[in-house]
Amino acid sequence: MNEQHIASAYDRDLEEIQALVTKMGGLVEEGILKGSEALQNRDVEMAEKVRAGDKAVDGLEMAINEACQRVIALRAPVSSDLRTILTVLRLAGSLERLGDYAKNIAKRTVVLAESGRLDEPNGALRRMSREVQEMLNDTLNAFVRRDAVLAEAVRQRDMEVDQMYNALFRELLTFMMEDPRKITMCMHLHFVAKNTERMGDLVTNMAEQVIYQVTGEMPDDVRPKADDTAYVGKVE
Repeated sequence: MNEQHIASAYDRDLEEIQALVTKMGGLVEEGILKGSEALQNRDVEMAEKVRAGDKAVDGLEMAINEACQRVIALRAPVSSDLRTILTVLRLAGSLERLGDYAKNIAKRTVVLAESGRLDEPNGALRRMSREVQEMLNDTLNAFVRRDAVLAEAVRQRDMEVDQMYNALFRELLTFMMEDPRKITMCMHLHFVAKNTERMGDLVTNMAEQVIYQVTGEMPDDVRPKADDTAYVGKVE
């Protein structure tokens, strides 16, 4: 009976940690969506709320780290339980960085609110942000369900984000060449686009961690990538 009680308490500890990750992920998803909306509408008030909300994300990361340390010290997890703890720590770290990116985009929105608008890039950025948010949502669901197939599907979708970024990068270059007065605005928008693309990379890393959690192995094939902007203008 005592062993059963200990096992039950252990399960509750893991469930509480999982709940913290889910809560943290929900806050980050909200930050991505609201940050995108703030950029679209040049809504400084909403952008400031996104920036302020990053404190809650940071606080949850600290709570998760402390909870994981406590479980490791008291329970000495092994095998799949240890993989779960390691996955949680890595997911929390990635979520914290995603929150930082969302906060940085919100900062850039405050600057862009004082400039003009380019509707085409704004729409493309919104689509990119939505794709990243949906990938994050699927990754968190894969984590909760222990679904390696769903996690692998997320991993493959990173190429779509890269392709969106490539198209937007070229579009911004065109705007800058056609009208030098738009260079500053386009550079800010490119900063936002690149941060969004990096968020896609982080979410893909999270999906790989979920695959590790479920299978005990990291994916051994090369992740599909489609960011070719480093080669723009390269002399053959």
